[in-house]
Amino acid sequence: MVISKTLFSSFLICLVILHLVESDTTMVINDIVENPSPSPLPPTIDCHAACNRRCPLSSRPNLCNRACKSCCERCNCVPSGTYGNYQECLCYANITTHGGRHKCP
Repeated sequence: MVISKTLFSSFLICLVILHLVESDTTMVINDIVENPSPSPLPPTIDCHAACNRRCPLSSRPNLCNRACKSCCERCNCVPSGTYGNYQECLCYANITTHGGRHKCP
């Protein structure tokens, strides 16, 4: 009698464990199907080179390069030319100082 109760309880425990493993696997598979991995991030640009192209005509090129690199690292873009063209990179254009002026050159 004791052996049959032990065998029966072991069998029930195995069934419960099997059910839990199966439901866990199903949840993982459903999660993968419903939430595919996000698209890869766009490639980063070379901020040093982009800012060197942007700041050579500045009256304070070191300050311009420092601000430009900071903005480039945040936005991953730098507008073309040496001044203006903010419509090419809205993130770059929208970063302001505490005084409300453009931070990015």
